[in-house]
Amino acid sequence: MILQDKYISLLTDFGFKRVFGTEPNKDLLIDFLNTLLPDHHQIRDLSFKNNENLGNTQIDRKAIFDIYCQAESGERFIVEIQKAKQNFFKDRSVYYATFPIQDQALKGEWDFELSPVYTVGVLDFVFDDHKHDETIVHIVELKNQQCEVFYEKLKFIYIELPKFTKSVHELGSHRDKWLFLLKHLAELTDRPDLLQDSIFSQLFEVAEIANFSRIEQDSYQNSLKYYRDMNNVVNTSRQEGRKEGQEEGIEMGQRSLILRQLTRRIGVLPDNLNDRIQLLPIDQLAILAEDLLDFSGLNDLVVWMDGNQ
Repeated sequence: MILQDKYISLLTDFGFKRVFGTEPNKDLLIDFLNTLLPDHHQIRDLSFKNNENLGNTQIDRKAIFDIYCQAESGERFIVEIQKAKQNFFKDRSVYYATFPIQDQALKGEWDFELSPVYTVGVLDFVFDDHKHDETIVHIVELKNQQCEVFYEKLKFIYIELPKFTKSVHELGSHRDKWLFLLKHLAELTDRPDLLQDSIFSQLFEVAEIANFSRIEQDSYQNSLKYYRDMNNVVNTSRQEGRKEGQEEGIEMGQRSLILRQLTRRIGVLPDNLNDRIQLLPIDQLAILAEDLLDFSGLNDLVVWMDGNQ
């Protein structure tokens, strides 16, 4: 296998979870999150929590986050990479944020005191209503009609990565460095002078493809291919949609891509499952696109479909 890149892309599922979602590399996640958090919620240590056992119903428990963790001081974090826009994405974020809230409930006597919950989304797209807004990092809180914070323990942080356009020579803050690496790590062939901090030394070592096992390299290449295919489908469909004055092409392209990915992952699909996938709404298609990378066989797809239809 010929690997052209020296470092993995952090915008792939494999790359994002390898760098930010494992115990040996948790210092990387801590450092990244601290660039987004207020001074009084800076993290010194954290532990990863099971991201599949939240919620009160069987359907809820099928909501799988990229990363779910808890700081030693109690704050809980959902951290996700989102590669493409989907319908009701904001609704989905709010819904998912209720899981770590409910997860804090105690049996017996409980005074309902909650630890803060953060949802952090690294977005490889720009919200439609933000296209003319230059803000890259959006911090969303629950406020009253005077724009005063009503409840400070629930926050949503969205990073619209396409808006970050600084070159390596323009990087100033520590946050800038992280945003640059999120967007451009796979394009680098060596370590720039401005990225010599010890935390980035760890990142470059973890992200160097030559250090991967053969199985890890195969997993990464599959994840990278999916990411590139998704970008190509979305970009092509948008161009066709603009020409025709409609967006149906995006949905058709995504549906076709997901079916191809499923076939490559688990083999030829039975007609009944194929028909059910054709009926999925676009927001559920986007979720399936994320989850299918974790499927190991046909039964995983059947279980997923039963829980989402």
